[in-house]
Amino acid sequence: MHPIVYDVAVSIDGFIAGPSDDISKFPHEGPVVDDYRARLAGYAVAIMGKRTYEFGYRFGLKPGANPYQHMRTIVFSSSIDLPKKCEVEVQRNADPQLLRDLKASSNGPIYLCGGGDFAGALLGMGLVDLVRLKRAPILLGGGVPLFEGTRAPSLRHLNTKNYNDGYAYQEFETAI
Repeated sequence: MHPIVYDVAVSIDGFIAGPSDDISKFPHEGPVVDDYRARLAGYAVAIMGKRTYEFGYRFGLKPGANPYQHMRTIVFSSSIDLPKKCEVEVQRNADPQLLRDLKASSNGPIYLCGGGDFAGALLGMGLVDLVRLKRAPILLGGGVPLFEGTRAPSLRHLNTKNYNDGYAYQEFETAI
């Protein structure tokens, strides 16, 4: 059984994107990003909601393209409209049994790449096993929260790595 891992950048006030989905204040290079890219190479499957997938369009992702070529990628959405021939799979609902089956059949860890609504829903179902935070020393004051609409689970701290200028990586195991 492989874990679902929410590996995400977050501001110190708890947002994964600022107002209007602005991510410009988060680092895009440097050691914290290098370590993230190294972790990314170890995931076998990427899962995300519609809003996160379509966010990639701003950066040149074409509808139906896989943003993570080395991974099987699944977009969970009841309303996304993609070409018939595409590189990603679409699941029309986040059925807990389907996700448990995915955890059992995957050939490696599952990267939950967002967003806050989808992560909150999965956390509420008890399906998020690890939370990996790339904590940035920034305040966004609003935007997309780390988790939306869920009860807080118990967390067990596994690891912290501090970087220069106040950046930190933290890893937690969830227990609901």
